[in-house]
Amino acid sequence: MSLRSPFFALAALMPLVLPLAACDRAQGDGAQQQGGLAGEKQSLTEGEVGEIDRAQAGTQLPALSFSDADGNTLNLGALDGQPVIVNLWATWCAPCVTEMPSLDNLASEMGEDLRVITISQDMRGADLVTPFFAKYDFANLEPWLDTQGTLDRALDNGGVLPLTILFDGEGREILRVKGGYHWDSEDALALISEEIAE
Repeated sequence: MSLRSPFFALAALMPLVLPLAACDRAQGDGAQQQGGLAGEKQSLTEGEVGEIDRAQAGTQLPALSFSDADGNTLNLGALDGQPVIVNLWATWCAPCVTEMPSLDNLASEMGEDLRVITISQDMRGADLVTPFFAKYDFANLEPWLDTQGTLDRALDNGGVLPLTILFDGEGREILRVKGGYHWDSEDALALISEEIAE
């Protein structure tokens, strides 16, 4: 069989295919259709769960500012020394939407030990994010907006969502997960507690 056959051409492209556990920003740029939680018990399936990645540990949190629907501003470079999870997500990304309740639960479980910040990558910003948060009544999440994808570019992420990064109290990356994750699982809570205690 020739190395120029369609099979070998496809095989050569396979490493470039995005993981199934995540969404590609380019796919959501058009109609910006919202994902949805199909009831309280919806959860990520095994094939949708991302993996812990420490390859960029030590990278500094970018000093960028974002606004919410009320015009409040968050400066990531001026956080108060508290460990923080930063979650990049969008309403059109199904794994993003599905993991949001677990992030809300994580924020509740960790209390003042960990700040959980969600930064929407929806191009229509508050028009989509505000009703989404109102519908699901998240009690512990902060709905910040990044309609231009500034943070995604600063993190050299390539538009893969969700992206969740744990930073220590000095703004240094500890670990990240591309794709959905069970953030309120016993394993996740234990891991995060251990990491931020060091």
